[in-house]
Amino acid sequence: MASVPSLASSVNQRVADALASALPEAGGADPLLRRSDRADFQANGILALAKKAKANPRELATTVVGSIPTGELDLIKEIEVSGPGFLNITVTDKAIIETLAARAADDRLGVALAANPGTTVIDYAQPNVAKEMHVGHLRSAVIGAAMVEILEFTGEKVVRRHHIGDWGTQFGMLIQYLLEHPHELDHKSDEEVSGEEAMSNLNRLYKASRALFDSDEEFKTRARARVVNLQAGEPETLALWQRFVDESKIYFYSVFNKLDMDIQDPDVVGESGYNDMLVETCKLLEESGVAVRSNGALCVFFDEYKGPDGNPSPLIVQKSDGGFGYAATDLSAIRDRVGNLNASTLLYVVDARQSLHFKMVFETARRAGWLNDEVKAVQLAFGTVLGKDGKPFKTREGETVRLVDLLDEAVDRATTVVRGKDEERGNLTEEEIVENGLQVGIGAVKYADLSTSAARDYKFDLDQMVSLTGDTSVYIQYAYARIKSILRNAGDRTPVAHPELELAPAERALGLHLDGFGALLEEAAAEYAPHKLAAYLYQLASLYTTFYTECPVVKPEPELVVGENRLFLCDLTARTLSKGMSLLGIRTPEKL
Repeated sequence: MASVPSLASSVNQRVADALASALPEAGGADPLLRRSDRADFQANGILALAKKAKANPRELATTVVGSIPTGELDLIKEIEVSGPGFLNITVTDKAIIETLAARAADDRLGVALAANPGTTVIDYAQPNVAKEMHVGHLRSAVIGAAMVEILEFTGEKVVRRHHIGDWGTQFGMLIQYLLEHPHELDHKSDEEVSGEEAMSNLNRLYKASRALFDSDEEFKTRARARVVNLQAGEPETLALWQRFVDESKIYFYSVFNKLDMDIQDPDVVGESGYNDMLVETCKLLEESGVAVRSNGALCVFFDEYKGPDGNPSPLIVQKSDGGFGYAATDLSAIRDRVGNLNASTLLYVVDARQSLHFKMVFETARRAGWLNDEVKAVQLAFGTVLGKDGKPFKTREGETVRLVDLLDEAVDRATTVVRGKDEERGNLTEEEIVENGLQVGIGAVKYADLSTSAARDYKFDLDQMVSLTGDTSVYIQYAYARIKSILRNAGDRTPVAHPELELAPAERALGLHLDGFGALLEEAAAEYAPHKLAAYLYQLASLYTTFYTECPVVKPEPELVVGENRLFLCDLTARTLSKGMSLLGIRTPEKL
């Protein structure tokens, strides 16, 4: 397992060394290297350095170029000064293939582990007990799961936390109703109950108890008294509460299973998991002066956050009636994650509409000393899922869309696409069509979400999502399956790297992009930006398509060494696509 320095970093080092010897006071300066359409790379850093040193930028550039060795057998083939002092740099074909061969020899494709990994606690996939999961729950789950994979791959220790909504006044009404109608959550048989049955039980009970609560004053009084019993931890009430949690988990896990997502029970720590800490959290905040009493409530004030009337809008940690709000729970969770889980980063994958709440919570935790220079908290805020009309996604009746229905429809559409495509070629069994339909459908939903920058809203358009053309997961999955088919049909030819060959333009473009995988992952991890990985993979599949069109791999049969080298590029592309997609939580079928 060895990390492989990218061509960009090797070239950058050569230019930086030459710069330091031409202009000693610029030692350690960054040549600002980037990919370029004029050459392989362009270095733009000389202009600013020359200006600072009061030197002529073009002369400085020429001096730098003079001290960098070039040639067919070296790293850099040619380097020229362009414009006022840019450097256009082309690397040798030999260097490209040698670097890729080193990547291919490594299980991790030469991707380095982070130099100083920490512990990130990531809070994502937070459904509510006794409530149906809707399209709004999709983004937190999908973006969070991708960030878990990306961070773990870079060497970070990741602790998952699913902060489910399992506490609150609504449970008084539900528990009281169940107490008075004890068979409402009974299962039809002793066999394993489906998520669908669990949810329909909960839905029915919720609607019935709500109707009674709204129409019957005596029931309302009993329900409110039940909340007090729940908060006091009265055993019978807690046992009934636990039944709601357990029933909901059957449903949650069935949905996460459908999403091809691994959610472990010990990682599910809901709001109730912090109940024992709430009093102490308030005491610590009040004693340290971070929170103050205002009209009986315990509040934290901020100069920068004001309500619509211009008066300060405080974070209310404890209400005047002694009840605790979300803030007390969230602050207790921070204490737990920093103190007990030893987090160096807290990452919250939460709707952008909760940004103000989290800004206040994080600032309160900083004032209390729970967050500091060693421990940071970040909200990975996401936008809204919109319908095709660009408005928040609703059914015709104006209801929020059930997540299960969406996923089922995506799988149906994808299966139709897979079946239609297979009718042309007939190489899949019925079982494979169904399995691929599942992987393509769920992949399409995840990719549509992940290929948009999290902060932006996106349109949920199934026709577009399962399209074989354009920026979709299906396009990437087909590129992967095509390569696997080529490798299966290559006969006795094997993938072998041949650094001595001259590369065609499409081979070079593909090779340079493959080499950028490690740097891209480092960026996606540092910026919490899975959409950058999605964009990289789409571009990789596009570059592969061009390569496949312009450079025959098997038919018409190229010269032996050329064919081996092209099979090598195919194989490394397939491995990179598969690894990248798996980090996004998307499967790549071997045959499509």
